Amino acid sequence: MTSRTAVRPSGVERVLADDELIVSKTDLKGRLTYTNDVFLRISAIEEHEALGQPHNLIRHPDMPRGVFRLLWDTLRAGDELFAYVQNLAFDGAHYWVFAHVTPSRDARGTTVGYHSTRRAVSRTALTEVEALYAQMLRVETQHGGKGADEASLAWLRARLAEQGRTYSEWLWSVAGGAR
Repeated sequence: MTSRTAVRPSGVERVLADDELIVSKTDLKGRLTYTNDVFLRISAIEEHEALGQPHNLIRHPDMPRGVFRLLWDTLRAGDELFAYVQNLAFDGAHYWVFAHVTPSRDARGTTVGYHSTRRAVSRTALTEVEALYAQMLRVETQHGGKGADEASLAWLRARLAEQGRTYSEWLWSVAGGAR
């Protein structure tokens, strides 16, 4: 398997077509158990390299850890989450997605893993998303090390509270221009 430390952002961007969906499934620890062909192609990875690996193997270094903290907190509470996410392919290209992540449940309602479907983002939404995420990254850098994810998530929640909005309300206001 390719070493993630060797992959550096190249500045090349891939864009999903309007009719493409990236689909993946993970176990409870976030290890990939299924990926569709679009996931593999856009991430420039082979299926045997992806399966069994943590989903964060495609995490872009410019993504605030606070967003992933929000994601995991939401999923562990049994709820779904929509989020804008920038990922890093194994060849250094990056791509933005509008992600919908949900718990997967068995017949008794017990969470057994997670399912994510991602689609193309609107270019107009990215302007606001990138600005917000850049501010979250600054908070994480200032805080440093352990707890940086909690600090940027707290900053995000405070900023949204000042606006009288939740993350979901902010997200859907930005997604108004979604394709």
